[in-house]
Amino acid sequence: MKIVQINAVNHFSSTGRTTAELHAFLKQHGHESHVFCSNESNEADNVHLVGSRFDHKLHALLSRITGRQACFSSAATARMVEQLRQIRPDAVIIGNFHANYVDMPQLLTYLAREDVPVIAVMHDCWFFTGHCTYYTAQDCQKWRTECHRCQYLRTDNASWFVDSSRHMFRLKQRLFAAIPRLAVVGVSKWITNEAAQSPIFANARSFTPIYNWIDLNKFRPRPVDDLKDHLGLTDEFVVLGVAQGWGSHKGIQYFIDLARRHPQIRVILVGSIAERPTLPPNLWMVGATANVDQLAQYYSLANCLLVCSPQETFGKVSAEALACGTPVIAHNATANPEVAGTECGYIIHRDHPDQIDAALSTIAHADPVARAALSQRCITRATHLFNLPTQAQKYLSLIQSLQE
Repeated sequence: MKIVQINAVNHFSSTGRTTAELHAFLKQHGHESHVFCSNESNEADNVHLVGSRFDHKLHALLSRITGRQACFSSAATARMVEQLRQIRPDAVIIGNFHANYVDMPQLLTYLAREDVPVIAVMHDCWFFTGHCTYYTAQDCQKWRTECHRCQYLRTDNASWFVDSSRHMFRLKQRLFAAIPRLAVVGVSKWITNEAAQSPIFANARSFTPIYNWIDLNKFRPRPVDDLKDHLGLTDEFVVLGVAQGWGSHKGIQYFIDLARRHPQIRVILVGSIAERPTLPPNLWMVGATANVDQLAQYYSLANCLLVCSPQETFGKVSAEALACGTPVIAHNATANPEVAGTECGYIIHRDHPDQIDAALSTIAHADPVARAALSQRCITRATHLFNLPTQAQKYLSLIQSLQE
């Protein structure tokens, strides 16, 4: 089959790694695979760049002025459409569009007119809202009927002047309704169930949860002596947090409060931070890393991963930690409990720091046999649920069903 993926990025970040890994898998199994993205080009590998840096910046400016994200880059999208005409794909998998690179109306209109099977992947909530990528922190329910007066207007691809959330909601509803063979995939059961309740996808043929996968060859228990020496650690209890960028949306205050309550433990945060608050001396920011081997070492070093984000459509860091044998303590919100699993850690409620403390105490005081058994359950869960061949085959089966 000829399969095309369109996503904001390739290789970079969680959605970019997922895109690149599926691309490689499809080629290895005899399919003609193509990727369209905004950050790289490798025509020999069928990776096609959409637009230019200038085009992306112009798109970003127009989006902020008008509030209409993914409605510009017309010339770049026209070139992509012409390439799609030449490829004649059997299916197109669309990922993140909200990155200033694609003219969504032009692209989706073409796919609908040509009756191309389309799989829309919910990496976040943007496809079925009028503006935002997440709405759970404010418990906004407007997306269930029609978005308007968006309270996230200054975030999530900020609009400086105009609230176009109602216009964008209606536009998406019209565009997706016109696609004859549309399947919606959520990267968790939670996001799949949310999308199924949206009027934007009223015409979809199916709603299917397909978990993201991780590279189990790289995310596995690793030796950590060198990393411990580098950090100056001996036998301290280590709580790890991992995010691309740290802020209130990732629950950084929970980590700060935890470090202050327990000065004897070490809290290590991997990821960047725009504004650094006053941090306790036992909370260490080690910066962002694109090195997967180093990230796997951090997971292996930690006694547990703490996830305090109230908005996760999947939570890839939880899956990666489990694959390294590290238990997860996660907030009981969105997809967190589903990915972490109660047999591999602890699910806590927001605003209950005593539950975090109790979970940490249980892990810290477990005997070596119990600790080893917990670690093995983590690895088993990750191997079973988040392996690439199993999840990729679900995409292939879904594509085949859309051919019928």
